[in-house]
Amino acid sequence: MSALLKCNNVSLGYEGDVIAKNLNFTVSSGDYLCIVGENGSGKSTLIKALLGLKPPVSGNIELCGGMGKNEIGYLPQQTMVQRDFPASVREIVLSGCMNRCGLRPFYSKEEKKLAHDMMRRLEIEPLTKRCYRELSGGQQQRVLLARALCAARKMILLDEPVTGLDPKATNEMYELIDSLNKKDSITVIMVSHDMNAAVRYASHILHIGGKQLFFGTKEDYMNSKIGQAFLSVMGGEDDE
Repeated sequence: MSALLKCNNVSLGYEGDVIAKNLNFTVSSGDYLCIVGENGSGKSTLIKALLGLKPPVSGNIELCGGMGKNEIGYLPQQTMVQRDFPASVREIVLSGCMNRCGLRPFYSKEEKKLAHDMMRRLEIEPLTKRCYRELSGGQQQRVLLARALCAARKMILLDEPVTGLDPKATNEMYELIDSLNKKDSITVIMVSHDMNAAVRYASHILHIGGKQLFFGTKEDYMNSKIGQAFLSVMGGEDDE
């Protein structure tokens, strides 16, 4: 598989305070990488750095394989303000195409078709005209994922995508992300505190905590000391 993204000796922080240092990892086409670690270990900061929203304190993040920043979709953690957004499902999904518009003040036929295809793929087509804030948490996350997929061509970054969802919606979201990775060949990078999900779905694990504690395959992580210790604390191993 060809590399899409490389982190080379990356350190992250705020106003001179380093919260994660010496991060070295590669994400290849088709990977499903879960980023795990304690709260405050720099997981969300790393996502922002990968998106180009926050420069590293040192080191560099390299996009490879001809991938541009406009080919990375992003599903951020939801806030209460976002949950109350007064727009239709179609408007929100279509807004994911904005980067494709350039200076055009309207969406093209192709962009409208893409939005429609993404709504159908995520099974929210019947909700097209509904107001976003009237939807359940699980439906809202599907809408935001459809929006991210309109922006992405190769890779999606997800920051705690199941926060606040009930168990049924959580399971459906994980299954959907897994399907996008395996059936649609979309590379996934996901921040998660759900270790059961990480070891069930991920192909690779990056564990950070002040520095890089582990990077490698899920199988190697589950057999490592740091992996076994963290799994026992954070919810046990895969229950399958």
